[in-house]
Amino acid sequence: MQDDPARSVDGQRGLRHVRELEGHLAWLDSFSGAALGVLAAASGIYTYLGVSGLLDDTGAFAFFAAAAYSIAVSVGIFVFWSYMMRLLPAMQTAASKLKLAGAMILGCCAIVAMSSWLNAAALAGAAAVEQHLASTVQDYQKSLEQAHDTAITAQALERDVARVRQSFEDLSSQEADGNLSGLSGRGAVFRVLTQKASELSALETQIAAQGPLIDAAFDEGNALLSRMRSLTVEPGPVEARSVAFSEDAVRLAGLVAQLRQLSVAPLVERAAADLSASVVLPELDGRTPGSQLTQQQTITSVMEVLQLRADSLAQAADEVLSRPAPDDVVYTPVSAADAVIIYARNFVPSWAGAIAIDLLPAVLVLILMVTHSAIRAGRGQAAPVDALSLGELRAALRAMHDIEQELGARTGTPRTDAPEAGPLPSRDDAKGTVQGTDQGTGQGNGPDHKNGGTAAP
Repeated sequence: MQDDPARSVDGQRGLRHVRELEGHLAWLDSFSGAALGVLAAASGIYTYLGVSGLLDDTGAFAFFAAAAYSIAVSVGIFVFWSYMMRLLPAMQTAASKLKLAGAMILGCCAIVAMSSWLNAAALAGAAAVEQHLASTVQDYQKSLEQAHDTAITAQALERDVARVRQSFEDLSSQEADGNLSGLSGRGAVFRVLTQKASELSALETQIAAQGPLIDAAFDEGNALLSRMRSLTVEPGPVEARSVAFSEDAVRLAGLVAQLRQLSVAPLVERAAADLSASVVLPELDGRTPGSQLTQQQTITSVMEVLQLRADSLAQAADEVLSRPAPDDVVYTPVSAADAVIIYARNFVPSWAGAIAIDLLPAVLVLILMVTHSAIRAGRGQAAPVDALSLGELRAALRAMHDIEQELGARTGTPRTDAPEAGPLPSRDDAKGTVQGTDQGTGQGNGPDHKNGGTAAP
């Protein structure tokens, strides 16, 4: 039974495509191992730099520790991707491909965990630490401005205190003229009014004294912020700059706390509570019971006014105290590896490069999978006889010659006209020989050695 000519032609084309792909793979295999070794070595170098940044010691032991880790990473990457490049493309069933692909994904996660983040630390570690310094400066600036704004707002309470003081001074002037109790002079009512006016005047003076302290603290804080900003961008090792930065950060935190203490809002609130609660009532000095009764009624009215003024001051102070307190900013030094993780989204290109240098062979594995699938598909289209190589053809001719010799010995008619195994025929001659052999075998006509053709008996 002869093969379908159309199928034979497609098979020959598939075989030519297979041979072409195999030739490409053979050429690529000649340097793929070296290329994979270079990638693994490059990853190991950056891993060494990342590990060196994590170790506090700079002696020989730290050097050997970092070198051992980086070498282990390089060997692990090389061995892992060598396994994947050889085994995964050779899998033929979907289940085996999925299982090995799962193993590859797990290995990729392990590589990212043990190498890629250290590569990113080596690539962008210094920039990430500078980003941390800049972010900390912004937090300190926000806290300083918020504390200063609260202190300045509290200073505005001085106007409220001055207004209340002025009202009591006006009332005392009226009492001196006899316009309140009807008794002119400096009697009991006058002394109550002047007592509270003096208390408010002292509070006003105390509030005014806080102003220069607040301005000085704010100016010093701005000077520290300016120096901290310069430390984030000036050249030199970032570790040394971080030390100076931390010293300024401690001083700035103290200034923020000082500004919070310089706020007079709590002082005004306590003074408002004492304004009506702590009144030293003088002895009524009216000459007659009627005048004393008038003085008592006037003092009662004054106490009511005191309560109203105290409530007004307390409300103004509460508005200042209800403002959100400045955040407690504490500068925490971080390593380059930690900074890269904290500010990962600010260094996406560095992370992409660090991961790509480790996981680039995954693309090569996928390419090999597609190529091997194409080779298997090409071999499947060809008939088995078309897929014979020259070595296989020569071995087949020798086997057939040996069989014929054995059959001749059994029947007593040894064959002497069988061709000796000579040099390998050309590709076209070998193809014709195989096709003639296949046809002779299919027809079952017995041995025939004419024109170099052979057939199975």
